Amino acid sequence: MGGLSEALTGVERTFKEDEIIVSKTDMKGRIVYTNQTFLTVADYTEKEMLGQPHSVIRHPDMPRCVFKLLWDTISQGKELFAYVMNRTKHGDHYWVLAHVTPTFEEDGKTLRGYHSSRRVPDRDALEKIKPLYAELLREEQRHPNKKDGMNAAYQLLIGKLADAGMEYDEFILSL
Repeated sequence: MGGLSEALTGVERTFKEDEIIVSKTDMKGRIVYTNQTFLTVADYTEKEMLGQPHSVIRHPDMPRCVFKLLWDTISQGKELFAYVMNRTKHGDHYWVLAHVTPTFEEDGKTLRGYHSSRRVPDRDALEKIKPLYAELLREEQRHPNKKDGMNAAYQLLIGKLADAGMEYDEFILSL
């Protein structure tokens, strides 16, 4: 993957309220389509992105357990809303409110891939999400085994949602 910076700049990118970042993936999460807004915000060319795993833009400060929840949900044919911090090619970051949906074959039952539309996040909601994600990330990092850490943080998240009496996307949209 040409030019991905491992260094993080700490610089936050934003995009306009009327812009939507769009991408589509196959069943394995490899990018098959991006719109120009995605490419502009993330600093990639279409050629660099097509065929790459969507995780290429995953920011290391983003808890892996949120992606586990996302994949568990969409692989069951359900949609999910989530706040996500992504990383640009050059190490900047940008927050989005993602709406990820499954894409079905013409029969309406067979999963073909996934579609994600990302909007500018609500800044007040982000101030509530950031401490939660920091707590989840700390839980992940407490464990020497990444999978164990992800699963422990996932259980922590599920417990918090149960205490609140909400599903994840219901929680996200309530912020």
